[in-house]
Amino acid sequence: MYWLFLLLALAALVIAFKTSSTLVLLICLLASLGCFVAWVLGLLSARIGSRSRDEGMMLDPAELRRLREQAEARKLAASQSADTQR
Repeated sequence: MYWLFLLLALAALVIAFKTSSTLVLLICLLASLGCFVAWVLGLLSARIGSRSRDEGMMLDPAELRRLREQAEARKLAASQSADTQR
């Protein structure tokens, strides 16, 4: 959708170059600038959105605590089994 702003900016520039009226030139140049800025912001938004992490994959504090407790239990069991083998 943001590519439409680039096409509108180029169309406004073409109209600005072909017109002989100063008022139309000024309006088209401002419209072109506005559409170009909207295109750049849309492009940046799409790039940032594509690189963001999925919130569903993030761990909440309770899940993180549970995983730490499991890791501690495994570590303790491994050290106890190593002690009994000696």
